[in-house]
Amino acid sequence: MRIGELAERAGTTTRTLRYYESRGLLPARRSGNGYRTYDEDDLRLLEQIRTLQDFGFDLEETRPFVECLRSGHPAGDSCPASLDVYRRKLGELDALIGELTAVREQVGAQLVRAEAAIPGGPEPRCELTD
Repeated sequence: MRIGELAERAGTTTRTLRYYESRGLLPARRSGNGYRTYDEDDLRLLEQIRTLQDFGFDLEETRPFVECLRSGHPAGDSCPASLDVYRRKLGELDALIGELTAVREQVGAQLVRAEAAIPGGPEPRCELTD
């Protein structure tokens, strides 16, 4: 298939595909007339990249998964390098969850303190309904 068809089937743009090609994530095969050509394996590579990006992986983090697919592993995430990326990403997510939990606790404490500062005071006004 040509670049336009691959872009349409993958739900992306030809510009994105050219960028992936320049980064070495998508093969740069050309037909005799100079057109880029792709196959179903390339579509599978793009689906893997897009899924990982939807999960918050940056483009470079997808490289081990692409290489795993290219080496013949059907899922793309069963190679040691892919597993390392998963582990690293889980560590990052755990750290972010910890940070968000701490911020949530601080905001909750601020709310309790603010509510306690005006016992029996006037109800807060909502300018949208007054």
